[in-house]
Amino acid sequence: MCRWAAYRGDPLYLEELVSSPAHSLIEQSHCATRAKTATNGDGFGIAWYGDRPEPGRYRDILPAWSDCNLKSLARQIRSPLFLAHVRAATGGGTRRDNCHPFTHGIWSFMHNGQISGFERLRRPMEAMLDDELFNARGGTTDSELMFLLALQFGLREAPVAAMAEMVGVVEDLAENTIGSVLLRFTAAFSDGKALYAIRYATDRRAPTLYASPVGKGYCLVSEPLNDDGDAWAEIPNGSAVTVGVGGIDVADFRPGKRAAVKPQRVVVPA
Repeated sequence: MCRWAAYRGDPLYLEELVSSPAHSLIEQSHCATRAKTATNGDGFGIAWYGDRPEPGRYRDILPAWSDCNLKSLARQIRSPLFLAHVRAATGGGTRRDNCHPFTHGIWSFMHNGQISGFERLRRPMEAMLDDELFNARGGTTDSELMFLLALQFGLREAPVAAMAEMVGVVEDLAENTIGSVLLRFTAAFSDGKALYAIRYATDRRAPTLYASPVGKGYCLVSEPLNDDGDAWAEIPNGSAVTVGVGGIDVADFRPGKRAAVKPQRVVVPA
């Protein structure tokens, strides 16, 4: 399973999540503590928002711990909203266009999890995309395809509802094609204004997700960046997180057709 970290708030240097903390994302790339595998060495990526609507992005197939450019960029880039990811491949080769985050227009997306039996589902999933989104597909991962399907289902207009519809469609397709469904999906995505995250799994074993205030903003991570357990709130399985100008909200997340999701305030350590 992969590891990732995301931030929204007042501008922050990327190194404050990526390389500086005791259990930074780079540290997690070779010593993860809350994942099936301790090593996440199949590439990495960062996407950040600045003065332009579209995010900047840097990805490579090297392990994050061995790329000096990543540390240099993280020390110099300051952003109010960014996503960072280290990959442990469960499908798709180790190549740059399979590394997260994925971007399309103003949107960025990264994922930890998998679709069981994806190779049998890939073609019918791709057939649901219009020409623009089909041609935008650069890699071979289930993660990128789920992102494009969410765009197809209205991510631009209703982000959480589009993700819910995408998950519901994938579940129905798996049931009808394979006869069983196993989907694990912990993802972060953004339009450069709000930061969203989903934690969900069909078997109730969703990859972990935690939240904590960092500076004048909020950080979402696969696992805490330090040993201060009281500073990190675990986001429950079956949750949709929104970090916006009003703070952080967590609502129930269920797959299915688009429906209004009413935010519920949860307590995150101040």
